[in-house]
Amino acid sequence: MRDVPAHTPALCARFHRASELIGQRWTGAIVFVLLKSRCRFATLRDAIPDITDRMLSGRLRALEEEGIIERTVVPDTPVRVEYALTRKGRALASPINAITDWAHKWIELDTPAGKEEKPARIRRRAQVA
Repeated sequence: MRDVPAHTPALCARFHRASELIGQRWTGAIVFVLLKSRCRFATLRDAIPDITDRMLSGRLRALEEEGIIERTVVPDTPVRVEYALTRKGRALASPINAITDWAHKWIELDTPAGKEEKPARIRRRAQVA
């Protein structure tokens, strides 16, 4: 017989909102890169494989609205826009580092199709009689 809890566990609303925000596709990658240094749009795009300009700009806008990143316009010629984490965003360093450590321990990377690793062949020299 299974033990049934006396009450249904409740989901913390703040945890749920935070995990939905940070768990959106590409958001963790953006925060991960910005933890290393402030970046321009093109630098972020180049650092995150397969992200589109549209998706990157949308995620940056959402993170800015949430107060996780700040957008700074540098009045040079040409004008530059840089993105950096706010204090609130930098507070994500510990969870991101914990996820990184967990990933290095438990996540295996797929090998690209058709590039499966083959066992090393043992070459033997022909014996000369």
